[in-house]
Amino acid sequence: MNHPDLVSPTTRKKIEKAVRKTGYIRNRAAQTMHGRRSATLGLVVPTVNYSIFAELVQSFNDTVSDLGFTLLLATHNYDLRTEYRVIRKLLEHRVDGIALIGLDHSEDTYQLFKSQNVPVVAAWSYSDQSRISCIGSDNREAGQVAARHILSLGHRRIGFIFPPTAENDRARGRLDAAREVLREAGIDCPDAWAVQSLYSIAHAKAACQELLQRDQSLTALICGNDVIAQGAIAAAMEQGLCIPQDISIIGIGDFVGSADSFPALTTVRIPAQEIGVRAGQDLVRSVADLESDQIVHFRFPVSLKARSTTAFACSGTD
Repeated sequence: MNHPDLVSPTTRKKIEKAVRKTGYIRNRAAQTMHGRRSATLGLVVPTVNYSIFAELVQSFNDTVSDLGFTLLLATHNYDLRTEYRVIRKLLEHRVDGIALIGLDHSEDTYQLFKSQNVPVVAAWSYSDQSRISCIGSDNREAGQVAARHILSLGHRRIGFIFPPTAENDRARGRLDAAREVLREAGIDCPDAWAVQSLYSIAHAKAACQELLQRDQSLTALICGNDVIAQGAIAAAMEQGLCIPQDISIIGIGDFVGSADSFPALTTVRIPAQEIGVRAGQDLVRSVADLESDQIVHFRFPVSLKARSTTAFACSGTD
């Protein structure tokens, strides 16, 4: 049961039948007391609301389960102090390794990993400068792809709807890179054309209404992710705007349902499922080889998914 991969399929089926018949349960606590692994991993995500991290969580869970591990899932609601407390609790439960989202973490968290010598991987974000192993996409690249698509359609009056970026490297990288692309193209990015929203359709709808009422000349919106983009679509439609004829809207993520929404959302795909699989495999590999202190940096490319919410700017638009 500790190493099912070393047992023949026939023997494994006999053992599983006996386990079901007797109701046998291993005592994980006793194993841990004797210095053996707990066969549990922790995954800490900002939120389980909406579908932001759903694909990653599912693929990560399926991968580590197939490799004999149980997953403990926790959230911190985009608060790095809460994240630190959650990680401490997971370590108190003697998890064998921890996966996180992104690269923004408190210094206390980094020191905790160092002192406990626990395998850790940051999923979703990529940086070759990361202090811990990271498996994900370059969020700056995602912002660049979104901005270049909007520019290629002739838009010049472009607004931004993004979450607070202080403790969110994903949003910060996307927003900074998108603004840089526009500035390099000679496009003005006044502060009045940008509003903040939480990762919530309702918050994003209210923020977009505020932005459109402030300046009705905007012809395109770049949104921090697909959830915010869905709120922006709802706000634009409520104000009587036609999408994409009157205003183009692009998201980032390509979450489940984005292709099937109406209108189908143009977005920048981050391969969440593939990231979850690779992160799970790498974390399990690190648990098996605690002597190795190698830091892995693996980048998945992003890709544009042009659908029905973006189109060429109307003629006569400056």
